[in-house]
Amino acid sequence: MRKTLIALMFAAALPTVAMAMPEGGPRHDGPPHRGGAPFAQLDLTREQRHQVDQLMRDQMHEGREIQKRYLDKLPAAEQKAMQDEIKANHEKTDKEIRGLLKPEQQKRFDEMQKERAARAAEWQEFQAWKAEKAKKAQ
Repeated sequence: MRKTLIALMFAAALPTVAMAMPEGGPRHDGPPHRGGAPFAQLDLTREQRHQVDQLMRDQMHEGREIQKRYLDKLPAAEQKAMQDEIKANHEKTDKEIRGLLKPEQQKRFDEMQKERAARAAEWQEFQAWKAEKAKKAQ
């Protein structure tokens, strides 16, 4: 249970880290990365980088599916408590990130947060529509 919770909290923190990334995603066109970047020391070609990126995205997606499968087995009260804790942790991290930024960066960060919230609301609306459609099909 503890390992699952830690893994889920890590997965929940990933979007915050992604928001700190430059617009347009990671830059792979320049010189090879040094240090902690995954596979940086392998001197991969552009095609290999794209293939590795796709494999990593697939792995992340499958990991989320596995987590969801196990989390769905938890009682509703524990699921709600976990979601609340994850949300609070996410908001705390966002606040700390915002505190590190300059005023013009804070404005852009706030805009990005609003855009993310709008996308999340749109996604929830789509999921509700999809569930309703599935219900009608039965």
